[in-house]
Amino acid sequence: MADKRPTIADLADAAGVSIATVNRIISGNASVRAATIERVRDAAERIGFYGLGVIEARKNEALPRYRLGFLLQQSTRELYRMFGDEIIAAARRRRDAKVEPVVDFIDRLDPTNIAERLGALGRDCDAVSIVAGDHPLISQQISALRDLGTPVVTYITDLSAPDRAGYVGLDNWKLGRTAAWFIAQTAQAPGRVALFIGNHRYQCQDVSDASFRSYMREHALHLQIDDSRPTHEEPDEAYRMVRELLETGDDLRGIYIAGGGISGVLRALREKPCDRGHRVRVVCRDIGPETRKGLTEGLITAALCHPLRQSSDELIDTMVAALNSRGAVSVRQRIVPLEIITPESV
Repeated sequence: MADKRPTIADLADAAGVSIATVNRIISGNASVRAATIERVRDAAERIGFYGLGVIEARKNEALPRYRLGFLLQQSTRELYRMFGDEIIAAARRRRDAKVEPVVDFIDRLDPTNIAERLGALGRDCDAVSIVAGDHPLISQQISALRDLGTPVVTYITDLSAPDRAGYVGLDNWKLGRTAAWFIAQTAQAPGRVALFIGNHRYQCQDVSDASFRSYMREHALHLQIDDSRPTHEEPDEAYRMVRELLETGDDLRGIYIAGGGISGVLRALREKPCDRGHRVRVVCRDIGPETRKGLTEGLITAALCHPLRQSSDELIDTMVAALNSRGAVSVRQRIVPLEIITPESV
């Protein structure tokens, strides 16, 4: 004799809801909270209820929908393309909402262009996130979007804009001191350490620059820290600077790349004899394919970077939370843990 097929009453009992609630979900004629539909859907799957497909469809119909914009930098950099791919994957993983990600890359990094592109993206989306250097024009655009009801969340590097809705990224003070620890521990001979940043308007780089120097003053007096050199996020500029450093002396012991340009640094080191290049301890904050190659070659001592999956999930969660609490005065801070990759763990 065939097993009795579960009834609506069985489903209601398994889900802990009334029969009327189950009927409303199946008929689709009345609104039911998404959390309740989810509980009924799970119970239907558990007991083998015949109408699981209908309940699944009702669950999807009841989910809130968000169109979220992500303004990233430099489409030519593998790192930012990786960020974009992870953001799209994080949007697909959301079970409590339908998230449509709009990932936009900006290659011309002057503040006027960034502010204009941010405004255009913000007018087309429910909420936006941005990776950018700090500048009054960008802060003004964030304020204008807030007035329109569009929250802006900063990503990777924070901004001073008082009207931003949140920040998602690393603790850059700890990052800089961790970079300094690696170089101080592995560069035992006295000498110089070069510090490369993208430019001085990136808060994440400025903070890690300061904390790097703080650690060195405390614990590595045998190393002299050069003035920060901006690469403008250009590998060719980083290549030129490393070549110059290697040609003007034999006392370069370490390089901390707080911004972009790692491929240029590696190219310059590869052009030197192995014993010379391997004496320079390199720490960066990037884990693209070029960095992985440098780690396997032993040219990079450590890469300090964002955990891509977790930071992407946190970013979308922060943006959704900002939408659900419009008008909140406080700025949400989501600090993700630092991921440390060495030649032995790559």
